[in-house]
Amino acid sequence: MLRVALCQLTSATDPERNLSLIREGVAEAARGGARVVILPEAAMARFGVPLGPLAQPVEGPWARAVGAIADEHDVLVVAGMFTPAGERVRNTLLVTGLGEHTGYDKIHLYDAFGFRESDTVEGGSSLVTVTVDDVKLGVATCYDVRFPELFQSLADAGTSAVALPASWGAGEGKREQWELLVRARALDSGNWILACGQADPAATGTEVNPKAPTGIGHSLVADPFGVVAARLGAGPGLLLADIEPSVAEKSRSATAVLANRTLHEGRTGRR
Repeated sequence: MLRVALCQLTSATDPERNLSLIREGVAEAARGGARVVILPEAAMARFGVPLGPLAQPVEGPWARAVGAIADEHDVLVVAGMFTPAGERVRNTLLVTGLGEHTGYDKIHLYDAFGFRESDTVEGGSSLVTVTVDDVKLGVATCYDVRFPELFQSLADAGTSAVALPASWGAGEGKREQWELLVRARALDSGNWILACGQADPAATGTEVNPKAPTGIGHSLVADPFGVVAARLGAGPGLLLADIEPSVAEKSRSATAVLANRTLHEGRTGRR
């Protein structure tokens, strides 16, 4: 059993201010017994502002400060930040604490619903996993959730759960899509999906760029059978959940999706 925490918040535009929010959230999560603390995509600074001037490397002062917070509370922290990539940036998940300090660069960029993340962001190409208390976790970011193959590849790598920070775009039907996609990725990969989004800025009266994806809240944990185990509402909050890795094994055995996917690739001409 592994206790995880999802810290749903609304990031400010100032990375230093957001360090304070992270410090508060991690401390509360640790008091609740969490070993893994997941913060949203863009926890460093919300979308809708120039990101280039804010970007720092994973070895830079902002990420190291988050690492110090993780070390202070003896937890693993997953938090969205931006790292330099020439004239653009990378949308990076910082994974730090418990002896780890690395980053995952978002693979699938949000060129959808009238937004073009690729104009300013360079995509990544590599999977990232980490083991906490014998539970192997993968990581993915927001729009990645629309691509089942990524989550199945993480399952192939031995994960039982995937941390999914997000800053989901608002709009008609988008909340329903968010929950549907999270549950679907849980079911078709046999992973616990730990989906932590930015809180809805409207819940706290925060003014944001209306064209940017700045969050809708409704973070949730879906078990490997696609059942919602816990969820939050629209506003800021902390969700604690206990995940049992054996449920991942039970799901994969019952659905046989991963095994049958491999079995039938040859029959459909896929390689």
